Amino acid sequence: MNGKHETLVKLLPRNAATEADRDEPPVTAVSRLTMAKNLLICLATALVLAYLLLPRVPVLKKGETAPRDITAPYSFYFEYPGPDQTTLSSRVEKGELIAESGHRVTERAAKAIEEIARREGAGGTLNAFFGLGLLLVLLFYLFYRDIKRYRPALTGDTKKFVLLAVLLVMTIVLSRSFLYVLTLLADTLQMDPGTVSFALPAAAGAMLVSLLLDFHLTLGFSFVVCILLGVLFRGDPLPPLFYFIGSIVAGLAVIRFKKRSAIIRAGVMVALTNMAAAACIDLYRGELLSRGWFDLGAGAFGALVATMIVSVSVPFFETIFDIATDIKLLELLDPNQPLLKKLVYSSPGTYHHSIVIGNLAEAAAEAIGENPLLARVGAYYHDIGKIRKPEYFIENQRHQENKHDKLSPSMSSLIIAAHVKDGVELAREHRLPSIVSDIIRQHHGTSLITYFYQKAKVLQPLENIDEEAYRYQGPRPRTKLAAVVMLADSVEASSRTLEDPTPERIQILANSVITRIFLDDQLSKSDLTLKDLREIARSFTTVLNGIFHQRIDYPGSAIPGEKRRSDNPDKKHPVEIRAADGQNPRTARDTATDPRPA
Repeated sequence: MNGKHETLVKLLPRNAATEADRDEPPVTAVSRLTMAKNLLICLATALVLAYLLLPRVPVLKKGETAPRDITAPYSFYFEYPGPDQTTLSSRVEKGELIAESGHRVTERAAKAIEEIARREGAGGTLNAFFGLGLLLVLLFYLFYRDIKRYRPALTGDTKKFVLLAVLLVMTIVLSRSFLYVLTLLADTLQMDPGTVSFALPAAAGAMLVSLLLDFHLTLGFSFVVCILLGVLFRGDPLPPLFYFIGSIVAGLAVIRFKKRSAIIRAGVMVALTNMAAAACIDLYRGELLSRGWFDLGAGAFGALVATMIVSVSVPFFETIFDIATDIKLLELLDPNQPLLKKLVYSSPGTYHHSIVIGNLAEAAAEAIGENPLLARVGAYYHDIGKIRKPEYFIENQRHQENKHDKLSPSMSSLIIAAHVKDGVELAREHRLPSIVSDIIRQHHGTSLITYFYQKAKVLQPLENIDEEAYRYQGPRPRTKLAAVVMLADSVEASSRTLEDPTPERIQILANSVITRIFLDDQLSKSDLTLKDLREIARSFTTVLNGIFHQRIDYPGSAIPGEKRRSDNPDKKHPVEIRAADGQNPRTARDTATDPRPA
């Protein structure tokens, strides 16, 4: 092999198959067990919804007693046998009383009820139940294909599938319940039953999906909900369209909200949208002047109820399904959080180090299109494991004896590596979201603890030191944000060793650290591209230049006996250089700030 090929082999990342992470198997396709669980969730959800959506009109024969008032859900014609074997044709108007509670069913009423059952299904029989259930399974299959195409990671997360199923069932249950209650109220107040269709809180489910998962899922979810609710309003295609518009606006209104009170603003937007959509529907029907105000009020009422439902249920779903919304992440940044407060008092150097990494990670995440808020939270908590042994980390040592001086390099490396495991345990004890815990667990990957590895080689020059014994246990970063925190951690630590942190030196340092981590094969599972790495390096350089900015020496600010920065000619401010060349300081300052050429 020639020299060119040898150099290329050295630069290529090591084979991941031979360097598998020690505590996690390699990522594979969705297992059959997970697919079976997803299928069972879809089947169970379809059967539950089929039961909820079945028509509730009882099938009654002539002469039977009606258990309750039965009204026509829509207008239709039907035929029934009359006297002398004649066939009579009749029309039933929407809302017309067909059979009165406690009275016997007539021939005409029995045929009308039979016609309703024929149109809506078998009125609760097994045929209608399983037929509608299988139809919903086909609909869910299309939704699953969309998820698999745009959110493939979700197909392997059974908990998220359960959450989607719960939100879907919850939306239909709430809508059906409100429809039943408001219909009774409309009958009591002698209002038009059609007004009730505008007051259902169908937008609550879409708003929750957008808050807890993402907006793309909201699109598919809203489509499924509007079709399911269309089953409740047979013969009228406009209410499903009304629900779809309101749901999409609800999902858009809560993207990246930073305060829980912002849900109220989203509710106002949905209310305005519902009112506008209701006005358009009434205008289409030619009923805007006769019932428009009632329908507009019903639309605003539905948005208000949906907002109340979301405000109450979001903390519940965050806790039960381990979801980290932006609102939850902002709460974790509060300095009064127990873990952060303990980090401030027990490991102040680590806390300051985490704050700087938070600035680096946030800027890098924003540059590559990831969630900057999650990056900052992950950076703040990535080193919380150092709380248990703060004195063993250099940033927390204050002119005292270094405890590692009395330990062997192997023992020191074990103590250093243990802060990752301790951090994961603390995150579990304080119930941090799993997405933050994963960043804590992956922020060092399987990288080498270089200092103690080199120290071991110096102390034991004749022995073959096992490099694997001086590596972190991993796993390597599985997400872009975990990799960003790893890169920010290494770049920030290395930047502290720069004696003269000029912009050029900082840029070279950031590029070299990122290149070293890439060649160590720590980024192969994070999906970061070379373009992403370039943007990350650029953002790191910008932030570090702001941290290590130059300042002039102010008169009277020097500490007696200490060398001033201005004594070093390489660090003089342009004003000081001009003054040293014989110019008047005031004239030199004016010349330095004058944009005109000299």
